[in-house]
Amino acid sequence: MIFKEDTIAATATAPGEGGIGIIRISGPEAFSILEKVFIPMRKKMSTACAADKSDLPAAECIENRRMTYGHIVDPQSSKVIDEVMAVRMQAPHTYTAENVAEIQCHGSMVSLRNTLALVLRNGARLAEPGEFTKRAFLNGRLDLSQAEAVIDLIKAKTDTGFDSAMAQLSGDLSLKIREIRSVLLTLLGDITVNIEYPDEDIEEMTYDKLTKSLSQIGDMIDILLSTAQTGKIIKEGLRVSIIGKPNVGKSSLMNALLRENRAIVTEIPGTTRDIIEETLNVRGIPICLTDTAGIRDTEDKIERIGIEKSRESLSAADLIILVLDGSTPLSMEDYEITEAVQGKPVIVLINKEDLGVRIDSTKIRGMLPQAQIVTTAVAQGEGLKELEDIIEDFVYGGTVKHANSLLITNVRHRDLLEKSKSSIDDALSAAHMGEPLDIVEIDAKEAYELLGQIIGESVAGDIIDNVFSRFCLGK
Repeated sequence: MIFKEDTIAATATAPGEGGIGIIRISGPEAFSILEKVFIPMRKKMSTACAADKSDLPAAECIENRRMTYGHIVDPQSSKVIDEVMAVRMQAPHTYTAENVAEIQCHGSMVSLRNTLALVLRNGARLAEPGEFTKRAFLNGRLDLSQAEAVIDLIKAKTDTGFDSAMAQLSGDLSLKIREIRSVLLTLLGDITVNIEYPDEDIEEMTYDKLTKSLSQIGDMIDILLSTAQTGKIIKEGLRVSIIGKPNVGKSSLMNALLRENRAIVTEIPGTTRDIIEETLNVRGIPICLTDTAGIRDTEDKIERIGIEKSRESLSAADLIILVLDGSTPLSMEDYEITEAVQGKPVIVLINKEDLGVRIDSTKIRGMLPQAQIVTTAVAQGEGLKELEDIIEDFVYGGTVKHANSLLITNVRHRDLLEKSKSSIDDALSAAHMGEPLDIVEIDAKEAYELLGQIIGESVAGDIIDNVFSRFCLGK
């Protein structure tokens, strides 16, 4: 355990008004600070705080892990700050693995501000962003990947994102990384023994065995990396841009997906003149949906600005929904827009099928062979399920989604996995060429160290500081 000498405090609940606001205190002086500012009600004291012992310190009147009712009082002026519940939690069985005290105030910003100020005046210092979780990591309660999962839990946009972060916090990723490192460590041990003691009666490390072991390790890393793209989307959201010429049903589609009338819909072409962005949840997938101005030639200065923004949105999108008016033949504008989305992930929505479809889908397939095509009548709510099926398939790559499946959602983890896989590939290449074992060993050791950085077993202090600097204050 690496208990800190100083004691930190911060508001642990979100800023603003609420039913309850929590002040968290962690460190060796947490209990003595609580004793200075908290006076428990004596009516429901434990046996240890009977009437004949009412002069006991306040902290001794609070049983470990049991909420106690009382008041926060300024010890200098005797002014009552708030009516609260307080609890103390004995180390090491706490979030930080240090002594922790928490004060549950009324959720007034004034109460929280005054209570925190009182705690700071009586021996605590204001915690840095993420410092409580950083102490949990330094004290061995969490490894680095688990600590990073805490912020993902806080920022999760959907149930799927929350479940993924929870799986990582529970140690699923740590377990997999330790498993890979264990296999790699065994291999490194065999290599070292063969290098250092070639004449001893030991099993010879043949290049055939070496390449098989390295290939196995590489496959294990690849399995994790294969989830990175999906993990990125689940964490950050899928940017979907709805494009098309004016009056094809783009705004109607947005309203249908949102299940509300967010965008103005009229029969007048060019109604949408600016970018409209909304977030929604499609089967656990967070989506940032953009409704764009209809792309066409126009003399209207304001509409031209909106069209230029539409082209920028098209460039930034992860997935494009190209909406066509199926009741009319393809126009020159349709062909120009189709040309603009060449090579991008595209879903072509042939809308207004209720008015009769006059578009030949084979032409669309010829121009956009990579595109999925859906025929819909958005105004009647038809085709939306098929559209959502395609979006889900795009995110999960055609694989079946499993509850609580392990996903690589962290950019740092993905980068380290890619680097470790590169080192394994270098080691494998050297083994195939029959290079000396010590050459293979260098790359294998590098992969071992890189994997260790994911869980914090071999990571520099500045990287740790960078990780926790992204946390909110109080966590």
